[in-house]
Amino acid sequence: MVPQILKRPHALSFAASGFLMYYQLGVVRALKELAPEMINSLSRVYGSSGGALVAAVITYAFQECLFKAVEDSRRSFWGPFSPFVGVFRTLKEGLIKNLSENSHQKASGKLYLSLTRVSNLQNVMVSEYKSKEDLIEALMCSCFIPGYGGLIPPTYRGVRYMDGGFTNMQPCHDVEGVISISPFTGEIDICPRDSQALFSIVNIFGTTIQLSMGNFSRAFHAGFPPTITVMERYHSLGYQNAISFLLMTSKCVLNNTALSPG
Repeated sequence: MVPQILKRPHALSFAASGFLMYYQLGVVRALKELAPEMINSLSRVYGSSGGALVAAVITYAFQECLFKAVEDSRRSFWGPFSPFVGVFRTLKEGLIKNLSENSHQKASGKLYLSLTRVSNLQNVMVSEYKSKEDLIEALMCSCFIPGYGGLIPPTYRGVRYMDGGFTNMQPCHDVEGVISISPFTGEIDICPRDSQALFSIVNIFGTTIQLSMGNFSRAFHAGFPPTITVMERYHSLGYQNAISFLLMTSKCVLNNTALSPG
């Protein structure tokens, strides 16, 4: 018997995560496997930066291009900053290949993306898309960091934007009914849990995170991806943290065979 709470509309918010979107993909996998009715009843999905791509994964299966982008960035000593590494080109090609021609219709009114307008550094949330190309442009703008994919920010409907995490790292995380998901420890619904903090919780880029050695390490990995083995550990951690959240909030009934991410 699936608890009634799973049948109510929910919203998810994916924080800016950089290459730690592997963690959030682990969360997505757990929710899809263990709480499918909740996923199917989502009314909105919010995303910023790498979290914007994960938010899109909720509807479209293009995880492989995300994995390839990580592998490409590790081929050079300079990582994603190398002029020979086409991280954003890989992502865009994956989106073009995997998104259906009517993807913009499915995403409109449901997928909310956080962007930072370059001209005045103001945050902009977009949720209506005119075409598949329009949706892809919005996704690329949401995760563009100067230096990663060039120095000139891309445009969305004629306006230049860059990474939405600069101005809104965790969209709508404080709104009732929104489940927040982040690879950084903080006042977030689903996130890693560090045992010790150097200081207290701090507010940064519109969200609250803990000052801890674990978060410092994750911040580095978000910008410079570690080995695939380590990234798989992040994926497993996201899966396990999602299970903990579901158990704690009684969102679903888990059987013994569902507790392993293997």
